[in-house]
Amino acid sequence: MELRPYQWEVIAPALEGKNIIIWLPTGAGKTRAAAYVAKRHLETVNGAKVVVLVNRVHLVTQHYEEFNRMLDGRWAITTLSGDMGPRPGFGHLARRNDLLICTAELLQMALSSTEEEEHVELNAFSLLVVDECHHTHKDTVYNVILSRYLEHKLRRTQPLPQVLGLTASPGTGKATKLDGAIDHILQLCANLDTWRIMSPQTYRSQLQEHNHRPCKQYDLCHRRSQDPFGDMLKKLMEQVHDRLDMPELSQDFGTQTYEQQVVELCKTAAESGLLQQRVYALHLRRYNDALLIHDTVRAVDALATLRDFYFKERATKTQVLHAERWLLALFNDHEKELNRLATHGPENPKLKMLEQILQTQFGSPGSPRGIIFTRTRQSAHSLLLWLQQQPGLQTVDIRAQMLIGAGNSSQIPHMTQRDQQEVIRKFRDGTLNLLVATSVAEEGLDIPQCNVIVRYGLLTNEISMVQARGRARANESVYSFVATQGSRELRREQTNEALEILMERAVAAVQQMDQAEYQAKIRDLQREAVVRRVVQAAQRESQQQQFPAEHVQLLCINCTAAVGHGSDLRKVEGTHHINVNPNFSIYYNVSDKPVVMDRVFKDWMPGGVINCKNCGEHWGLQMIYKSLKLPVLKVRSMLLQTPRGRIQAKKWSRVPFLVTDFNYGEYCAQNLSDLSLD
Repeated sequence: MELRPYQWEVIAPALEGKNIIIWLPTGAGKTRAAAYVAKRHLETVNGAKVVVLVNRVHLVTQHYEEFNRMLDGRWAITTLSGDMGPRPGFGHLARRNDLLICTAELLQMALSSTEEEEHVELNAFSLLVVDECHHTHKDTVYNVILSRYLEHKLRRTQPLPQVLGLTASPGTGKATKLDGAIDHILQLCANLDTWRIMSPQTYRSQLQEHNHRPCKQYDLCHRRSQDPFGDMLKKLMEQVHDRLDMPELSQDFGTQTYEQQVVELCKTAAESGLLQQRVYALHLRRYNDALLIHDTVRAVDALATLRDFYFKERATKTQVLHAERWLLALFNDHEKELNRLATHGPENPKLKMLEQILQTQFGSPGSPRGIIFTRTRQSAHSLLLWLQQQPGLQTVDIRAQMLIGAGNSSQIPHMTQRDQQEVIRKFRDGTLNLLVATSVAEEGLDIPQCNVIVRYGLLTNEISMVQARGRARANESVYSFVATQGSRELRREQTNEALEILMERAVAAVQQMDQAEYQAKIRDLQREAVVRRVVQAAQRESQQQQFPAEHVQLLCINCTAAVGHGSDLRKVEGTHHINVNPNFSIYYNVSDKPVVMDRVFKDWMPGGVINCKNCGEHWGLQMIYKSLKLPVLKVRSMLLQTPRGRIQAKKWSRVPFLVTDFNYGEYCAQNLSDLSLD
């Protein structure tokens, strides 16, 4: 498998053992170049061991195919991802294989694990390949792993693995001026301990000949001239605002800014003990979600999400609060009229535009293959329904399916990681010719025949724009941006184009720096990063020791019933927070139907959903851990009553008391003594 001249140019320092970032456009062969570096590394370094990190599960299989072709069966290669179910420990597999391809989360878990089978040290590897390495920043799992590397480096621990980063889009880090963008690129290089960021110089023209950008078109439409359904939703929201009696609250309905406002109101109301106000804010968010869906797809899709929400409210909540009863009545009283307006209202102009694009692209000769990118799982689901139901598309050869993130959502069908793999396989072999996808498909997905990309009403950054555009790999591809004239989305896309140019200038400036000056800056940034992490760790430790756990009460977020104390909590596998107090069971109900998950876990399986017995609020799920039934709590379902007032934590890792690890033997001894066989 011969490399092209520009690939040889960019990997040259890596073949000498230097840490580099390869910066090449999508489709230019970064993975193949990295696979060749891995092959040469295995051939020339004694005791070599390579780990390839990816940030999406579906990329594990794709990278395996590329690396396996390059290694040609000469070395032992294996893959690990979260959907494998029971498997040998990470450490065991690392010892038995020459090259591992895995999601970064699994390596981080193995680095932190105390189990011999699972644990591995970073310096067990001699080459670390970081795919989509622009994610190595702040608190991402990539940066947590690379921070360990930097700590080892500054302690002069030997040996350290060689680091090879791959990216098409380093980004600007929200900077809008050149100096800020340069600082961002330098920080990325420091985080990856990069000797140099490499892009073709001598063979740049050859890269441009090989790498064809799709033809970009702005497909803009007018706003709805009349919007009776949207107007009705806004009138209902105004009635809720009247009940809130908060004139300072913005009424910029149907925007992400308004969503942020009501989310914050939800939190502050809970912490202030204003239960009715919290419920009003919660329902306003649902109406705002419906307006956002209405703006993106159809009114019937927006109404369906509201119906689903209120169906669950009726089914699970006991309506102990007056606000809950009033809000249910408000929706019930207007549901028929909303349905009439949704089914007889004007069509969304953006959908009309999308229909024209699809008729043009998929109605022409050839075998088009495309991806429509949209913001949320809900809009992906709604767009797929529209594709299947729209009369004007029934005569066009469109075979579509969703590709969304794996995980549970209350409002759309479940998609497992295996489902993702199957959809990608069918798209690759042509069984499917159109994907409706969220950002899960933006990065790394390599389909050479893909020639139509539609970014549908998206408000994203320049990295997402570059990555999504890069999915169009075929010659004479089309990249369409669909938006409303004068919209924020349009302004953002135009800004992204300017930021992409700024990113290129920033990378060039860093490449042209004097090497001594560059290395000095990298060292300073690395020292600052390590000190910052030490300070943050000390702050977290201090935060967790603000109060003794027994002095913090657990309250239901909805009805504020006191249901336990912080001292009742334990951690399972470092992440799942359970209540081990046997009396806790009197406070909740468990559904008969177990929660469906796409993963098989080593020591536990999911049981039913748990809800507050008093008000019906969803608290979490039951975990069946080694045959024990234990309640796992969502942090957002609990309000914490501390000696200094109430707080709602965003993460369990941020609660102001220490939660210790679950001890299975100790728990059994204390709680199951009556099951003695004596």
